[in-house]
Amino acid sequence: MDLDHDPGFVQLLTPDGRRVSHPDFGYAGDDSSIAAHLRAMVLARRLDAEATALQRKGELGLWPPMLGQEAAQVGSVAAVGSRDEVIPSYREHAVALGMGVTPLEILKTFRGTHMVDWDSRALRFHLYSFVIGTQALHATGIAMALQLDGRVGPDDATNAAAMVYFGDGATSQGDVSEAFVFAASYNAPLVLFCQNNQWAISVPIERQTKIPLYQRARGFGIPSVRVDGNDVLAVQAVTSWALDRARRGEGPTFIEAFTYRMGAHTTSDDPTKYRGRDEEASWRAKDPIARVRAYLRSTGAIDDLWEGHLTNESDALAEQLRDDVVSLPDPALADWFTRVYAKTPSGLIRQRDAHEAYEASFEETA
Repeated sequence: MDLDHDPGFVQLLTPDGRRVSHPDFGYAGDDSSIAAHLRAMVLARRLDAEATALQRKGELGLWPPMLGQEAAQVGSVAAVGSRDEVIPSYREHAVALGMGVTPLEILKTFRGTHMVDWDSRALRFHLYSFVIGTQALHATGIAMALQLDGRVGPDDATNAAAMVYFGDGATSQGDVSEAFVFAASYNAPLVLFCQNNQWAISVPIERQTKIPLYQRARGFGIPSVRVDGNDVLAVQAVTSWALDRARRGEGPTFIEAFTYRMGAHTTSDDPTKYRGRDEEASWRAKDPIARVRAYLRSTGAIDDLWEGHLTNESDALAEQLRDDVVSLPDPALADWFTRVYAKTPSGLIRQRDAHEAYEASFEETA
């Protein structure tokens, strides 16, 4: 499908759980696939809630909640192919789970015991990016490399694309605009997936742009779509289309997933200082999990027994996570001196030796 027009706001599942049609996009899965999406969203939300609680108890240094953005992440990662590369920011916890990262691997970084600890090469899920917007340029380079390696085109056996995640606040950063320029100029096989959760920390979207975000990317010559980011079906449909066209060599696509951050920007943030309860209440009525549950209940695809099993699975996940996080070994600072360079400079070796001698002096006096 080629889009030679603005498809408008793409929605396939309404907030009250009704399936609706769209002239350009449709969801190809059945109710069992939708139930799998519900399970993924519920488990991701439980991980998010447990991580927030662990931070409040002092077991994590920081946590960026994803509450409310589950559909945008679960729907988009469901479209990723077996050879595609995914480049996240720092809030893509449901995407990480969908790409095979374990819950504990996600939390290690936020506890401060490890750097980003998963095998990004094997999983094709790259490291969390904590500097706003830089990952868009990294992803553009990865997409261009796929293109130069001949992995873009009609051969379904070898073709691949890249997808990068960022928020609405990142679109105000120069790195993202530069990524638009290079992706468009080189026709890179890249999906630019923006989760517009309405707030760049305390700055509302209205202060960041005078036009809808998806129209901004069009100014760079990039086809762009705005999708209901709380509708997992629509998100998967639009992302599948965008990744397919990227793999075929038709270039980049910008997706604006229109969603809402129901929680804080991070656990160091207090959103009550800058937004009202009415706004939050209006978005909670569009909860991405509630609408899927309502639909599946209406079709009889899930029942109390099914949900009971999911509750038990969520509880087990939370219990295991609580035990595993507090059992993580404390890192040895001396180990980190040799993890910066391929060949550690002599100056860092001297600093490491001095640190080890300093630590040993306390053992001698004890």
